[in-house]
Amino acid sequence: MIEARTRAWWRATAALCLGSFLVFINLYVPQPLLPGLKDTYGVSTLGVSFLMSASTLSLAFALLVFGPLSDAIGREAIMRITLLLAGGLSLALAFAPTFESLLLLRLLQGFVLGGLPAVAIAWMGDEFEKPALLSAVGLYIGANSLGGISGRIVGGGAATLGGPSAAFLAVGIMTVIGCAVFWRLLPNSRAFTPKRFKFRQAAGDLLGHLRTPVLLAAYCLGGINFLIFINQYSYITFRLAGEPYQLAASSLGLIFLTYLGGTLGSTVSGRLAGRFSPASCMSVGIVILMLGTAVTLANALPLIIVGLTINAFGFFLAHSLASSWVGRYAQGARGSASALYLVFYYLGASIGGFWLEPFWRWAQWQGVAVGSWLLLCVTLIISIGLWRFERRELH
Repeated sequence: MIEARTRAWWRATAALCLGSFLVFINLYVPQPLLPGLKDTYGVSTLGVSFLMSASTLSLAFALLVFGPLSDAIGREAIMRITLLLAGGLSLALAFAPTFESLLLLRLLQGFVLGGLPAVAIAWMGDEFEKPALLSAVGLYIGANSLGGISGRIVGGGAATLGGPSAAFLAVGIMTVIGCAVFWRLLPNSRAFTPKRFKFRQAAGDLLGHLRTPVLLAAYCLGGINFLIFINQYSYITFRLAGEPYQLAASSLGLIFLTYLGGTLGSTVSGRLAGRFSPASCMSVGIVILMLGTAVTLANALPLIIVGLTINAFGFFLAHSLASSWVGRYAQGARGSASALYLVFYYLGASIGGFWLEPFWRWAQWQGVAVGSWLLLCVTLIISIGLWRFERRELH
């Protein structure tokens, strides 16, 4: 087993952080490009939003495929091959002739992007000692957010210079080069033991989690919150690309630096949960997300940025606690329980456009805020229910 802070630990952790960074830079590169792609292909705001929805939907499905598959055939090959395919698909996106082909390629890319997130932590669990695992997971999750931010910034900057094709081309080249480094850095598994895949048992575990009210509540809370949070960023790009702001793609990419508020929210979540009820802290995160949305209604660009930063803090505070809640209350098969949380999480991202689009057409950004508050009231009620459950558990 690999010990913490050893040369082998640093090498393996660097590989997985690089892989995570490359996954999320590919997943989120189209987001600041949406206004430009909408005009280029002559599609609606809902239609162009499918470029994000298609990839997150197929990624959610991939989590259910690659996780169990890795238990039978091993994990390194899945991570290496899917990462290389993701880079190749980004290069193909740069030359997509029609919007339909662009959408199909994003659907395929979302599926292969699910390979590494589905198995990376399981690989660490196989190879690392427990203290080494805890340290590595923290760095790995940090690479997730860094990749998400970088995808939008690189995509926006490249698109300003050479259009959307340049953005996909730049990310594709970065991914292929990064993949070569990843293949070299990632050590071969030494502790993995293949297990025969049993469909009936895997399906039974998933159904058992869905029938557990406190887990289903956490799944819905995380999925609905992400539905609002990630799709707000899509619609804010349409708002800021129009009058009176008229921000270029490069400037729209910089808007996603507000995600750093989420880094702070994730960091303080553990400390707050140690002092207060985790469910009550989820409620606080949701209320903060509602307040941040109110701040974004201001017309001044600095206040909009402040509101988005507040949103990121509140969302990641609630998200971190909801995901840890699943690990705490799952009765066996914790891996599938956590995978199911991510499935709800990315499904929420996929269907968010269908919910917010009518509100956008009704009243533009003010409508998006109303649509957001309606669903956030639902997750606030869920979190209050979880808080009551916690109180009963204590007594």
